[in-house]
Amino acid sequence: MKLFFAKTSALALIVSAGFLVNTSAVAVDVKLTDYLAYLDVDHGGEQVRIQRIQDEDHKLNDGFAKTSRKGPPFCIQPMKVAPGVITVGEAEIFRFMERELATDKGMIVDARTPSWYKKGTIPGSVNIPFTEFVAGEDSSETIQALEQLGAVRRDQPGWVTSSFETLMAKFGWFGADQKTEKWDFSNARQVVFWCNGPWCGQSPRAIKGLLELGFPAEKIAYYRGGMQMWKVLGLTIVVPESAEAVALK
Repeated sequence: MKLFFAKTSALALIVSAGFLVNTSAVAVDVKLTDYLAYLDVDHGGEQVRIQRIQDEDHKLNDGFAKTSRKGPPFCIQPMKVAPGVITVGEAEIFRFMERELATDKGMIVDARTPSWYKKGTIPGSVNIPFTEFVAGEDSSETIQALEQLGAVRRDQPGWVTSSFETLMAKFGWFGADQKTEKWDFSNARQVVFWCNGPWCGQSPRAIKGLLELGFPAEKIAYYRGGMQMWKVLGLTIVVPESAEAVALK
């Protein structure tokens, strides 16, 4: 699996509303929420400040300003992507960053293909393309993706163990509902998946592929707004250095 997460300070350029965190005081008139002016997160070893663009006359002028794309493939996604998977908005993402992400109990996954990722990503996100969750349970890409989320591969359980776990899973006892014959998801992280927005099917495909592999639905969240709403709200994005990036046509 190719990991496209920014690894050094030289690899990322902060654009839009954001900047590398410094100690200078900056007045914030356009806040994130009524109680939160900005939020600092770690991205590839650098502290990045998430805030909104302060220019109240600012308008989008890139591909995310478009209202329409040919569908399929760019069809509107449902609010609920799968049973047991919650859908979250920006305020929930902020709380997730402050709690789960900051304590390494959670991950934010940019499920888009690398060409989209190179155009810009949400700070704190790791790029694991949706294709790696649907490549097949025995593929090296899928195995590495699961391990990155904190899943642990198991030795093939015997008949007695398998039968016991099947029974216990029905009652949610002994963590049996967090295991399959091949994987133990007991200590897997909480994961938020996102892609380009309500018209993009990349993160829904990643989520459905992950569920088919046995990953617990209660450990997954879907940020349906994705990059579309993130940019509409003027929030900070990080652009990794790249020789090529997708054209937003």
